[in-house]
Amino acid sequence: MAPGTGRGAGAAPRSVDVARLAGVSQKTVSRVMNDEPYVSADVRRRVLAAAEELGYRSNNAARALASGRTRSIGVVTLGTALYGPASLLMGIERAVRDTGYALRVVNTVEGESTGIAGAVDSLLDQGVDGIVISEPIDEEDGADLSARVDVPVLVLGAPPPFVAPHVVTAGIVSSRLARAATEHLLELGHATVHHLAGPQRWYSARDRLEGWRAALAAHGRAEPPVVQGDWSAASGYAAGRALAEDPGATAVFAANDDMAIGLIRALTEAGRRIPEDISVVGFDDTPVAAYVTPPLTTVRQPFDAMARTGLRLLVHAIENPQAPPLPMSDPPVELVVRASSSAPPR
Repeated sequence: MAPGTGRGAGAAPRSVDVARLAGVSQKTVSRVMNDEPYVSADVRRRVLAAAEELGYRSNNAARALASGRTRSIGVVTLGTALYGPASLLMGIERAVRDTGYALRVVNTVEGESTGIAGAVDSLLDQGVDGIVISEPIDEEDGADLSARVDVPVLVLGAPPPFVAPHVVTAGIVSSRLARAATEHLLELGHATVHHLAGPQRWYSARDRLEGWRAALAAHGRAEPPVVQGDWSAASGYAAGRALAEDPGATAVFAANDDMAIGLIRALTEAGRRIPEDISVVGFDDTPVAAYVTPPLTTVRQPFDAMARTGLRLLVHAIENPQAPPLPMSDPPVELVVRASSSAPPR
């Protein structure tokens, strides 16, 4: 408990707590935080020191509105052109626009240890009413945001745990889609399915690996060694050159479409026909997946539906802080079967 506040450690500090610790009135705290004149240097110093000690954050933009809200939503997302994160961000942008809220985006950088914490700080400084965490990667050092997040938060994926007034989650679990892709190949008659995994710092890559393993275990099939790529077609191509040397490989589930496309190129160059000799299934259903040779069987991610559902939950939490969260259901799994998968060779 912060000294003199009389409040629980999990509660966000308020201006009255700063006033009590600094020995001034709440109005004086407001004047200091709004950088108003007629406050002595000593009082200003005491108020700012107390605010820093308590972790108090002024929300000047919100105070400027009679409603107490800025009608803006902040998004924390990885700064990348990869299809999945970029498509989800576009879905979020469309969904936020439909709610009548403004959107503020802060990108993180892969490998930056305080990426999420810094991004959240930036958005809270801008006075957002709610935050969407769409960060797909483990951070080097877990960031403790429990004392700083004082607005509702929507989690898309599985970032580090933290405490906020309302935390809602939305989105389809990648393991369900990965399991469906793997079971499709098993149901075609393949004895087992190889997996070309994504980088394991990504939550979605681990989920897809888990779904692949669960499908093989449920069907009592052997688990081949995992080959790991980095989401790029080049890494898929490298994996394909290695798998082409395994005559027992008849089916591969790749953790995204780009790696699947690179994989098919390498297998074809090695003389392995797709799908007559080896079947390939991807993940995402990127726009190009239907136009490669052969057209790629894949599982489609419902980015727009995920964003719409999540934003509906977040806006409800913002506008109805005392109400229970809205119910939600998982979207259906959509397997798009094309020409890259078939029964195994006789």
